[in-house]
Amino acid sequence: MSESWTIAELEHWDERIREQVEACGLTCYPQEFEICDHNQMLGAMAYHGMPAHYPHWSYGKSFERQKTLYDHGVSGLPYEMVINADPSIAYLMRENTLCLQILTIAHVYAHNDFFRNNFTFSHTEADRVVGAFKTRADRVRDYVEDPSIGVDRVEAVLDAAHAVSLHTRRNFGIRKLNPAEQKERVLAAAAPKHDPWQEIHQPAEPETPELGRVPLEPDPDLLLFIRDHNPALEDWQRDLLTIVHDEATYFIPQIETKIMNEGWATYWHHQIMHKLELPQDLHMEFLVRHNQVVRPIEGELNPYHIGFRMWHDIRRRHDEPTAEEIEERGAPTTDGHTAMFGIRECDRDVSFMRRFLGPRMMRELGLYAYEPKGEELVVTRVADETGWREVKEMLLRSVGLGGVPTIAVRDADLGGNRTLLLHHDHDDRDLQLEFAERTLSHLRTLWGRDVALDTVLKGEPRRLCVSGDGLTIESPG
Repeated sequence: MSESWTIAELEHWDERIREQVEACGLTCYPQEFEICDHNQMLGAMAYHGMPAHYPHWSYGKSFERQKTLYDHGVSGLPYEMVINADPSIAYLMRENTLCLQILTIAHVYAHNDFFRNNFTFSHTEADRVVGAFKTRADRVRDYVEDPSIGVDRVEAVLDAAHAVSLHTRRNFGIRKLNPAEQKERVLAAAAPKHDPWQEIHQPAEPETPELGRVPLEPDPDLLLFIRDHNPALEDWQRDLLTIVHDEATYFIPQIETKIMNEGWATYWHHQIMHKLELPQDLHMEFLVRHNQVVRPIEGELNPYHIGFRMWHDIRRRHDEPTAEEIEERGAPTTDGHTAMFGIRECDRDVSFMRRFLGPRMMRELGLYAYEPKGEELVVTRVADETGWREVKEMLLRSVGLGGVPTIAVRDADLGGNRTLLLHHDHDDRDLQLEFAERTLSHLRTLWGRDVALDTVLKGEPRRLCVSGDGLTIESPG
């Protein structure tokens, strides 16, 4: 126990914070807190905050890296970690001061509210999360300990699966059609359209859909597609692909809402801390800590800073709009508090910033774009009257999963030899060939046959093919 606080004090402040949480309108899962030292926090960080997780060398590497940075004073540790679960679990650092514990407890409850109410988390089955992670961990350990499988074969599959785990559906609010429904949609699209002038028009040649192609429609769930269509996989390999996919889909909402979520938690801890009427010494420390969290970081995007400012601006625009804003968008029809809670429920970072990050806020945040020029970084765009739209579009393409290429399976039998054909949804950003080759090689390991990817390089259509001879680049057939 820290010398600066007791468990009784934490319980007292937790009770007072919960009163303010309810008064603010936040609705949370039951919240549990665990006190941990820095080594336990490093372990939680390595396992993405989960109390149970399957073993893999990459998590040990992450732990050793973070510990080395921490021990040498290069990197600090988070004040807290909170899990999207019902009940929610949060870790508090034993070494934190009383003020910092109070602040992080308030911060945790706001995260909890966001997890429970934002639509992107609706598929995560929060009431089953901890048990599901433990069950998966037990299954992986069973495979590792099985003499017929062993650690090397397990880690080979996990290595490849981790490399492509984020190549999956990104909007789980849209139901994925099953094969029968896809067939029905393909047939409907190929059916002749009604022609009111058919008596004088030459009949159009009917389209013949390729109903034998697998998949009928592009499939973005790479791991699940390989699991379901590679007959050479053993049951334990299919199970590992399912495990990695399921855990990736659990964490994707946190990637997609980083700015919103951290901004939401920071906004409400700021509100709650001011309402607690802290003693002067605690209040002064809170101001210092809060400003450390929300300070802008030169050359980086601080999600706490951007999100905090944006939530404040949304409330101001509804409660105290300027004459210019009223002329541009009309008078607000809801108060700021109501508007914030509606936005919290239905947005993710891309839509949040597209809707509410305007030129004035961008200038206040000092946002700009830069590119490497030789060994230097050169500012190429600033958020002035002519450049703010370009800066904003570049920003939108970098948040959430914007930096992960959008890839989908197009054909599981290209050329009749079981080559797996993928398609890259090119967005004016060419793939980095080094990473593309590694990723396709991992896919080839899982598929068991050659893999090809259609993309665009330097404005020209290209097909990247990975076989036993390595990477080749050719024109699409």
